[in-house]
Amino acid sequence: MKKLLTFIGLALISNSLYSQGSPDYGSGLKVNLNQQGDKYIRFILWDQFWLRNTDMNPGSMVGGEPTDNSWSLGNRRLRALAYAQISKRYMILAHFGINNQTFINGGGSGTSGTGGYGNGKKPQMFFHDAWNEYAVIMPGEAGKFSLTLGAGLHYYMGLSRMTMASTLNFLTVDSPIFTWPLIDNSDQFARQLGMFAKGKYGKLEYRFSLNKPFATDLVPANVTDPSKAVAVDNNGNPNFSKAGYVEYQFLDEESNLLPFKVGSYLGTKKVFNVGAGFYHQKDGTRTSVNSNIEKHDITLVAVDAFADIPLGNAKNKMAVSAYAGYYNYQFGPNYIRNIGIMNIASSDPNFVGNKAIAGPGNLQPTIGTGNIIYAQAGLLLPSQAEKPKIRIQPFAAYTHKSFEAFDKSSSQFDIGANWFIDGHHAKITTQYSTRPVYTSPTESPSSKGEFIVQFQIYL
Repeated sequence: MKKLLTFIGLALISNSLYSQGSPDYGSGLKVNLNQQGDKYIRFILWDQFWLRNTDMNPGSMVGGEPTDNSWSLGNRRLRALAYAQISKRYMILAHFGINNQTFINGGGSGTSGTGGYGNGKKPQMFFHDAWNEYAVIMPGEAGKFSLTLGAGLHYYMGLSRMTMASTLNFLTVDSPIFTWPLIDNSDQFARQLGMFAKGKYGKLEYRFSLNKPFATDLVPANVTDPSKAVAVDNNGNPNFSKAGYVEYQFLDEESNLLPFKVGSYLGTKKVFNVGAGFYHQKDGTRTSVNSNIEKHDITLVAVDAFADIPLGNAKNKMAVSAYAGYYNYQFGPNYIRNIGIMNIASSDPNFVGNKAIAGPGNLQPTIGTGNIIYAQAGLLLPSQAEKPKIRIQPFAAYTHKSFEAFDKSSSQFDIGANWFIDGHHAKITTQYSTRPVYTSPTESPSSKGEFIVQFQIYL
């Protein structure tokens, strides 16, 4: 009986891939398929719940009433992931769930109002990832070189470390979003359908993919002045996209079993990496000048660096986590995308004054043709207790955007702290963020703020 339970039960092993800042977590939900434990199924479940106060863009209303400020609640992410190591070489993975459900939007299709689904109820569950992969050359078989090939709906999208970031262990409360430059346009929540290759050569890690982007069909506004042309996402029968990311890991090597890059190790690893990546799709956007359609390539490049360094002794361990990246985006002339996470506002038709160009609520110019500089840093504070009830990690982030669509660049910041109850597995994050608000493309933007409290749990 004991042997049978060992074979099918939950296994606990010491592995920093799973145990992120928690000495008690082990491997979590892991079902062994053989006695050796090298054939298994691993399950990950998580929820990120937001309480938020938002200063609204000018010209906003919520629930039919004009407002300058509003409180909201929402499920930022509610997901499940499972992967099975069927053999030493073959693995399959499936990842599904919901995102961005608030009290007023994000729900499934159905009647609005009191009855039926309502605008915020019963959101659609969908697959984020679904792929299988085969290790052609395993570590040690060809010296320093390893190679794995895979295919499906995948997250190996190149460009940067944060383009393939894990959502479970962000340093800040969330991604800055622009690092997912195609989000829900020509990708499916930062994924595309395609084939990928990953592996290592010593301390050099590589990831490349060839994908078929999802079709887009926005119609460009026709202009007579070429300088006023605005590119929009319209790729027709899409050309294949090509993406890649290469990084050198100077200190501890990171696992590449899964694509998800860790945002903060909380002192469990000593990491310093430098990387560079790209994404390219021919004829991904279009403009219209004097009714003549012109197609434009999407060419995105980035360079970045990541460090996570433990400090002090084992009893009073501290850790510094930092990331910096430079992004150059070419989507075509004056391309701009305005995004607001879980935006609950609509436009006030009776508003008198200059509305935000981005739109109502917390919409902001997030992605566009131009340059972006981003940096973040955090410090895990020491604790005198052997098993502290809470570990604290204050952090700050800065973003500078210079988009072709605006004459003036913008700067914004985030400041906050993680309150770790059990590493990243149970934590509360508090963050205050600013965002630029443009009311004219030729003038400097003003600024609005947002305060977020996130409650995170994952197994």
